[in-house]
Amino acid sequence: MSPGSPKPKPNSAHPCRFVLPNSKDIPFCHTKRKIWRTFIRKGLYAYPMQKVLIITYYWPPAGGPGVQRWLKFVRYLPEFGIEPIVYIPANPHYPIVDPKLTDEVPKGVRIIKHPIREPYRWAALLSKTKTKTLSSGILAVQHPSWVEKLLLWIRGNCFIPDARKFWVKPSVAFLSKIIAKEGIQTLITTGPPHSLHLIGLKLKKHHPLRWIADFRDPWTSIGYHSQLRLLRSAQKKHKQLERTVLTQADMIVVTSPTTKKEFAALTRTPIQVITNGFDGVRPSVPLETSFTLSHTGSLLTGRNPIVLWKALQALVQQHEAFKNALKIQLAGVVGAEVLHTIEAYGLGSYVQQLGYLTHPQVLEVQQQSQGLLLVEIDSEATRGIIPGKLFEYLQANRPILALGPEGWEAGNIIRTTQSGAVCTSTDVAAVKRVLLKWFRSYQKGTLQSNSRNIEVYHRRTLTQTLANCIRWEES
Repeated sequence: MSPGSPKPKPNSAHPCRFVLPNSKDIPFCHTKRKIWRTFIRKGLYAYPMQKVLIITYYWPPAGGPGVQRWLKFVRYLPEFGIEPIVYIPANPHYPIVDPKLTDEVPKGVRIIKHPIREPYRWAALLSKTKTKTLSSGILAVQHPSWVEKLLLWIRGNCFIPDARKFWVKPSVAFLSKIIAKEGIQTLITTGPPHSLHLIGLKLKKHHPLRWIADFRDPWTSIGYHSQLRLLRSAQKKHKQLERTVLTQADMIVVTSPTTKKEFAALTRTPIQVITNGFDGVRPSVPLETSFTLSHTGSLLTGRNPIVLWKALQALVQQHEAFKNALKIQLAGVVGAEVLHTIEAYGLGSYVQQLGYLTHPQVLEVQQQSQGLLLVEIDSEATRGIIPGKLFEYLQANRPILALGPEGWEAGNIIRTTQSGAVCTSTDVAAVKRVLLKWFRSYQKGTLQSNSRNIEVYHRRTLTQTLANCIRWEES
């Protein structure tokens, strides 16, 4: 079926099959066309759904943004005639767990599990706390301990491409039987962890598969890669594996145009941009009575928005009403150095640490806030990073203040959708102007977001693009 084929409709009598919406795809004469049109209308003729094997590490009850992308793709793929079969580890080491997400797993979806050996359990013998923070992505930039330095060196040089490398060989042997039994022709791997792409690479060598490699984040160009204390030989190995995956896959899917441009310099493989998105319909919820600015998700040392703390400190000192109304909510993991900076700027009393929240709770915080904060590391390497929470922010329909590098793609989306303001990480005056303008609107009860054209980021729309890629691979 070509990408332009009409969207199939569910057959209620056969939930795993889809009926063509009309008979135009059936090459029969006029008389026979009338007969088949009747068969189709009555649901007596159906195409079997196309099976696709999806290999992912993050899956409920894993928490955090990594799980959302494929959880939603799996939800909507059947609407486009594709049956997802999901392969996940049986005993994963998830640094963040959100049991509520298991309620969002579509009923009836086939999930296959296989055991995994992960070194984080062994590393915990050195320091359980340091191992947990490292696996969560919390890296101490200014004053790392000797244990953190050792763990980073081991992680970067002994476990290439990452700590899930031991799942590759057993997964290839296990999935080879599944592929043969199910007659699977299309395989999708999603990373990080990028070890999962090595599973796809090896399976493609042994089976006549069409392989789509989905990169939720870049590989060697991502910011934290430079913090892994890599030896020259390890860096070379990472780049070799990256190039091999990019050249051997039949299609590459990325989340931003910047990553597409980076990868296009390394391969001639077709590359499709499919961003993250939002799901559902925004409910009507009351707003916070305070002038509440909220950030959801991890706020680690590298993302410490000093420009924001400086602007807020100045506004608190200069405006009594602002001082009395301000409230800062931080939902998720917050780095110790970030908290220290907040205290240093005299803002500790305004901050409410909410800790890790379930996904429904996160959405509620976003929707009830007066304004939302989006922060990224100020570097050229992060220009193509589009945080998944941006799209949930769009759905929340509250003004967004984005702080990041020049040319940041997330900032471009905010400008295009007219959903907030974008400032650099050094322009304190601009941040002050935005916040003061918002505050005056808040005092009048008129602070709102007038975003436009955000429907293109709905998960169903994005899944349709993915389905077109899968059908293109099958054609």
